[in-house]
Amino acid sequence: MRILVILLASLAAAGCAVDTASPARVAERFHALITANQEEAACGMLARKTAQRLPSRGQTCADALRELRLGPGGVVTSVSVWGDEAQVRLAGDTIFLHRFSDGWRVRAAGCMPVPDLPYDCEVDD
Repeated sequence: MRILVILLASLAAAGCAVDTASPARVAERFHALITANQEEAACGMLARKTAQRLPSRGQTCADALRELRLGPGGVVTSVSVWGDEAQVRLAGDTIFLHRFSDGWRVRAAGCMPVPDLPYDCEVDD
């Protein structure tokens, strides 16, 4: 009986495989662009609402990202995916993403946990 339960649990897990590699690649690419001073390209990876809310009046999205001075993300330490939402934890940042019809896009970056509260993010929608 115990073997049957283990086998059924293994089959269920195999059928529910979640793609964690795609959001991880997007998070790494976003930080690589920031590190390479390619903020305009990094803005292209943001969710539309995030890109629209980021700049202040008279400022471009790239200017706003440059001003924030997001540090290097570093290596991916964990990825969690819930349907169309994902959280990628890097050594130096936590990024939240959403899967749109054209792929994963960054909804929030520069996020730090706050005890008993949601994350505090430099870039968010």
